[in-house]
This record gives sequence, structure tokens and C-alpha cells, in this order.
Amino acid sequence: MDARPPQPGPDAQRLIGGWRLVSALTNGKVNAERGTKPTGIIFYDATGWMSVNIQGDHHPMELAGDTPTPEESHAALRTYWAYFGTYSVDEQAKTVTHHRTGSVNPGWQRHTDYVRAYEFLGPDRVVLRPQAPARNGNELVWERLK
Repeated sequence: MDARPPQPGPDAQRLIGGWRLVSALTNGKVNAERGTKPTGIIFYDATGWMSVNIQGDHHPMELAGDTPTPEESHAALRTYWAYFGTYSVDEQAKTVTHHRTGSVNPGWQRHTDYVRAYEFLGPDRVVLRPQAPARNGNELVWERLK
């Protein structure tokens, strides 16, 4: 799949680069799955590709053996979100759409496009809020990597 370059515009240009997760809330409260201090990173590049990884603040676990058991694997994936693909920016609607081409999450093929409303908070922070298909009250605050 070829990358789709982001539409030209000041917001699309501001998104380009790497961002670290500062906070993740649901309806203004801590999301129990992500915990109080989740970690994450999201990248948008100038050719139209993006990638995101978010890990809940669960503690590292000891494995029963050299290979995770199904239960250990399930516990790890339950609090880890990761996908990649291309993206497009609609500056009129103030949304960025993640066009996913791959994901660690089961069932991701049901909804390959994730639409996020964005809001810049100063020069180095951006808030992403899911839109359709999942208007779930999530709010992710990202800070530009320096």
C-alpha cells in the first residue's frame, strides 16, 4: 500500500513528528484498563505514514517459562494497543484519520479507519479524541518529542 501524503496545511505540518503520551482519560477520569500512568508514542511522518503504541501502566510480569502461556499473553495484550498505517488530516473538521493497515489488536479489520478530533494546546501538545465509529469519551494528550 502506498502512503497518502497528508493534505498541505498548517495543522498537518504541526502533526508531523513524534509525540509521547502525557495522559489518557475516559470521560475525564482514569481509564481502568490503561491505569494512572500509561506510556505511549505516536509518530506522523511527512509522507503520510503513522504508527502508535500505548501500554497500560501494569507492572512487568514474571513468565512461568520461556514462552508466555495463553493467559500471560492475554494479560499483556489486554493493556497494549498498537497499530500502523497512513493518515489524512481534515483541517476544516479538525480531524485526523488513521487508515490502519496492521494492528496487534484482535478484530481491527472491522474498523480500519479511526477518526480523531484534534486540538493543539500550545506549540508542543495535542489532544486526540476518538470520533466515529467509537465516541467513547477517551482523550489522549500527547507532547512533542524533543
